[in-house]
Amino acid sequence: MLNEPILARAAEILGRMRDAGLRAVTAESCTGGLVAAALTHHAGSSDMVEGGFVTYSNAMKTALLGVPPALLAHHGAVSAEVAASMARGALAHAPDADLAVAITGIAGPGGGSAEKPVGLVWFGAIRRDGEGSTISRQFAGDREAVRNQAVAQALDLLADLTDAHMHI
Repeated sequence: MLNEPILARAAEILGRMRDAGLRAVTAESCTGGLVAAALTHHAGSSDMVEGGFVTYSNAMKTALLGVPPALLAHHGAVSAEVAASMARGALAHAPDADLAVAITGIAGPGGGSAEKPVGLVWFGAIRRDGEGSTISRQFAGDREAVRNQAVAQALDLLADLTDAHMHI
């Protein structure tokens, strides 16, 4: 599932995180732990990776990350609000992490709607100091393609958080 370009990008980001003295945590839904897998594929990654949460169901998003049920009910799991809450929750539950990235989306082939089509993925990224952002992407392709593109985007967000931290 994880291809060489993704693994190479993960290695690059780990090096930048090591140089900056940063540790990351992931909160993943539609990617099922693939971001954490890409990062931990590399020897020595335990110095930069605190861990990861795979919260596929809404109940797990609430139980493990503290995403409020009302937020899920009002906005749906695939939303900016839930992605941000997942990232904040991951950071709150990983006391030694400096950065968090969260992913929630619809990988397909089913599960989409007119408002939230297959391939829609929301990301939340946050630093311990509170700086963060959410973005959405509409990816094309089959389930594997959507998940791989989401992993690549999440790695890019970790790189952005690392770079931003280095320039504070």
